[in-house]
Amino acid sequence: MNALARRIAKLIETQGPLSVAQFMTIALHDPAEGYYATRDPFGAKGDFVTAPDISQMFGELLGLWCVQAWLDQDSPKRAELVELGPGRGTLMADALRAAKLAPKFLKSIDVVMVEASPTLRALQQERLKDAGVAIRWIDRFEAGDRPLFLVANEFFDALPVRQFVQTERGWCERMVVVENEALAFALSPIASNVGVEGDAPPGGVFETSPASLALAEEIGRSIARHGGAALIVDYGYAERGFGETLQAVGGHKFKTLLERPGEIDLSAHVDFANLAAAARHGGAQTFGPVGQGAFLEALGISARAEKLSRLNRKEAPSIAAAVDRLVSPGQMGTLFKALAILPRTAPTPPGF
Repeated sequence: MNALARRIAKLIETQGPLSVAQFMTIALHDPAEGYYATRDPFGAKGDFVTAPDISQMFGELLGLWCVQAWLDQDSPKRAELVELGPGRGTLMADALRAAKLAPKFLKSIDVVMVEASPTLRALQQERLKDAGVAIRWIDRFEAGDRPLFLVANEFFDALPVRQFVQTERGWCERMVVVENEALAFALSPIASNVGVEGDAPPGGVFETSPASLALAEEIGRSIARHGGAALIVDYGYAERGFGETLQAVGGHKFKTLLERPGEIDLSAHVDFANLAAAARHGGAQTFGPVGQGAFLEALGISARAEKLSRLNRKEAPSIAAAVDRLVSPGQMGTLFKALAILPRTAPTPPGF
């Protein structure tokens, strides 16, 4: 066991088994040895690549989507542009550059970066030092009293999930325990009243993310009250099913879930149906989810790629490859999806 695993084992021995959600929270966000607190996981040299790393077009189109949503709501003068989990700051840099096409939008917003990692926050500050707009950083999302224009790309997949397994006793929560001096999974001996709808086969797994649903409801409530729009792009499923999606990735390869916590990424597929329901419970309306490929095509990614290729012929093959990776069904085009949250009085946003 590494140092963080030993600390987790000691915590289990002292306080009892941990839920999967509690384990994920420690493994990802422990201030001293958590995954996101201690490293830059993005890009070819990291553990995974996200859409903003693949092409500038992704952030540009999302930035222009926010501009259009702002225009559709009569261009509010005191608005916030918020990004959840901003990575290296690449998406926001590309979005703000594209938004220069609408100078009044840039003059009307304050940018808020929700980032708890000191390592990533430093990278974002360097990337955005010449952005030309007011930017502030906060550790966690805080709903205010201003119109909220929010972007979250591959953020909700990293929020903790609880797992329940269908047994003869009913739905029993999967826990993390210590066995033979190693971290291991075990089922709670007492069934949980988790309120799962539908029939699951024996051994079927139900995953739920209370943190995701609470956040989506808070975003929906803010937008319903004060206006704005939220765009959530992530990988996941549109309808609830039974199956385990929690995965561990390190060095662009799948790893064992309990192996070397703090050194590998943990994530799970986003339950878009329940995420949308939570936002509607907050008072907003939702659009989608739609596949990322169809969404980006509707926003004009092909036309943007063609223009970039004309400006730099040598880069045309790599630009085409980037578009294919972002929109192709065999790549990110269907697994990744987009969900929009808007006030009930707002028109249908672009891409939906």
